[in-house]
Order: sequence, then structure tokens, then C-alpha cells
Amino acid sequence: MCRHLRTIRLAIDAQGCKRQSCGAVMRLEQAISAYIEQKRAGGAAFAKGAQILRSFSRHVRNMDLQDISERQITNFLNGPQTSTVTWRSKHLLLKHFFLYWRARGEVAGLPLPPSRAPVPQVFTPYIYSRSEVRQLLQATRVSQRDKACKFDAGTFRAFLLFLYGTGALTGEARRLKRCDLDLRRRRVTIRGSQFGRFRVLPIGTDLYGILRTYINSRQRRGTSSEHFFSDVDGHALNETTLAKSFQRLRRIAQVVRRDGYPYAPRLHDFRHTFAVHRLSSWFKRKADINRMIPALSAYMGLVGLGSTERYLTMTSERFRTQLDKLSPKRSKKHWRDDAALMQFIEGL
Repeated sequence: MCRHLRTIRLAIDAQGCKRQSCGAVMRLEQAISAYIEQKRAGGAAFAKGAQILRSFSRHVRNMDLQDISERQITNFLNGPQTSTVTWRSKHLLLKHFFLYWRARGEVAGLPLPPSRAPVPQVFTPYIYSRSEVRQLLQATRVSQRDKACKFDAGTFRAFLLFLYGTGALTGEARRLKRCDLDLRRRRVTIRGSQFGRFRVLPIGTDLYGILRTYINSRQRRGTSSEHFFSDVDGHALNETTLAKSFQRLRRIAQVVRRDGYPYAPRLHDFRHTFAVHRLSSWFKRKADINRMIPALSAYMGLVGLGSTERYLTMTSERFRTQLDKLSPKRSKKHWRDDAALMQFIEGL
């Protein structure tokens, strides 16, 4: 055993000496490509991480990996309008990247600045009203009219309605394959990005009709892509293109935040809107929320009930102004007994 280990060590030393004698050094682009390939080989999608690393490569150019300095990394991290959360996530990604290559002898140390201290998070997702959802859907025809658009208005509309009707993550909807949809049983299989996790969701009559119409339109166009939501080339919708297209759509539809928060409504907020609208609907029907919360958690693929229960807070926040206006003295036995308030909720 000892002799075997000694043989391996000598072989590694010989390879190291050979590499040094040849003067071969790892270049940044080569290191990034190899690192991304290693992450994806392990089952990770790593789309966002790959995007950040390539952005870093463009920032410092394709130099020798061992020559990258702390100052260069600091300049990259301190980009314009970079929040502390984004700064810390990029810093952690680069830390893992350099740790990986240090373990393989390509860099001597970690050329990273100290990490920033975390800040308390006060982010509040945006909850679209039903009228705002309609505005966005109607505006898809205008936003996707340009011939340079990578996907058409019908695809965009069906994609948004799928997010709103299932509460799926944007990435889950992007990864949806044609074989994941079983319209005969009215079920859709949602696949996660890690560990092969998936969940099978029943779909309602309205969403069933929307997806059936979209499938028929695909067949008329002769689209044969395996991706359910595909661009003009038959590929899955690109994450960056989708985000930019949505912000253009939102501006055309004139959907903006008026609650004082500095960040714009996002595509991901359809997931939060789905949850809050579901809870609002159950409140109106006087459903047993204690039974429905676990069902909502399972449907959305959340781990534990805590993530779902926070939507109760969002729901109450959404109605707080109306509650204060309609019941200033809080003298009602229960808010469901307030006819004016119930009329307001009915109109949502």
C-alpha cells in the first residue's frame, strides 16, 4: 500500500515538474471553462455562476490565473449599483473558484479582498394586481412586435400565464419539456435544477385551455423543439433575454411600484403573486387555511411551512390600507364580517 501511494506521489511530482519546465500556465478563460464544465458535470445548472465568471473574465481580460491581483477583483466587485447582497454572492463565487484552482496548484493564494459584512434584508416582493397581470398580457403583442425579438408574443403570453397559474420558478418554466406536460391527465411535471428533484402538479381548467391553445399554435407554426417554451431557433428561452424582454414589457404596460421601494417589479414576482392570490381566494371562500398552507407549500416545491406562511404577512400587508380605512376602530368581530372590505377583496 505504501509503495503504491509513493508511486502515485512520484508520478504527480513528475507531472508538476514537467508542467513547470514547459512553462505552461493556466489562463483565466481556460480556468473558467474547466470550472464550469466541472460544476455542470456534477449536476448543477450553474447558469448564473457561469455568467458572473465570464463577466469577470471580460473585466480583467484573459490573463494568467496566477497573476490576478486583489485590486482587480475588488474593482470588479465594486461595480456600479452593486448591492451588498450581490457583492457578497460574487465574492463567494470567486472564493470557491480560486479555492478550486489553489487545490490543484494553479494559484498560490486567494487574491480576494475581505468579505463585506451582511446587511439586514428588507426586500419586499412585488404583488401584481389582477388588472396589472391583464395589462402585461395585453402588452405582449406590442413588446414582441420587433422582428429582432427572440420569441413571439404568443410564447411570452403563455409563459407568463404558466408562471401565474403554477407559481413555478422562472428557471423551472424555462426548463419545461414537451414530454413534461400530460394534458390528458391535466398534469405537468416541474423539474428542479439540482439532485433530480421534481413534482407533479395538477392544472386547472383555465391553464389547461391556455396550454392547449399554445400547443395548437406551435403545431401550426411547425415547431418541433423538445422545449415547451422555445425561441425562434427552437432553444429554451434565454434567462438574460427573458429578463430584458420582461422589463421592456413592464414599461410598455406601465406597471410600476408605487409602494416606496426602490426596485422594479420582476418576472420572479409572479411566483409571489400566485401565492398571495391563492391565499386571498381561500380567504374569500372561508377555506381552512391551516389545511391549505401545507398544500400550497407542496405545490410550490417549498421546504417546510415557514416559507409559505410568510405569504400570509404579504397578504395582510396588501390589505392594510383598506383595513385601516374600513375598520379604523377595529371594532368588528372579524374582518370577514365587514361587507365593504369583502366587496373590495372581491374586486381584486
